Amino acid sequence: MIIDVPQGKDPIGYVWGEMVPGIGVAAAAFSLSVYEHSTLGLREFEAARLRIAQINGCLFCQDWRTERDGVKVEPEFADAVTDWRDTDLFDERTRLAAEYAERYATDHHGLDDDFWARMFDHYTQPEVVELSMSIGSWLAFGRLNRVLGLDTACVLPGH
Repeated sequence: MIIDVPQGKDPIGYVWGEMVPGIGVAAAAFSLSVYEHSTLGLREFEAARLRIAQINGCLFCQDWRTERDGVKVEPEFADAVTDWRDTDLFDERTRLAAEYAERYATDHHGLDDDFWARMFDHYTQPEVVELSMSIGSWLAFGRLNRVLGLDTACVLPGH
C-alpha cells in the first residue's frame, strides 16, 4: 500500500472516509448503490464486473463474487469471463456485458454502430445506462484501490 494508514485503522475506511470525506463518502455511496439497486441479471452484472476487475488487476475485485438471494455465479465463471468471446457458458446478454466492459475500459472510441445495434438487440436503453454507470464505478474505484494498493486490504462494509 502506498498510502500511510494509521495503526489500527481499516485501510478502506480510512482512505475512503477519513482522508477525503467530502469525496470518499459520496464515492463509497455510489459504489455501493451499484450493488444495492441494480436491475441487471446476476450473470451479466458479474460478467461486466469481473471483466473490469481483470483489466484493472484489482485482487479483491477478482476474488469477490456478488451474491443475490443466496445465489452466486458458478466457480468457473471467472475463467469464462476471460474467454468471453468463445465460452459456451454465456448467453448473448452475458457475452455482450463482458464485451462492453472490456471495450468501455480499453477502446471506448471504437464502440461503433455495429456494436450498438447488437447491444440494443438485447438491452433496453435504461439497462445500457445502468450497465455504463456500473462499469464506470468499477473501472474508477477498482483501479483506485489497485493503484493505491488497497486491493490487498479491501473489505466491503457488512461482509
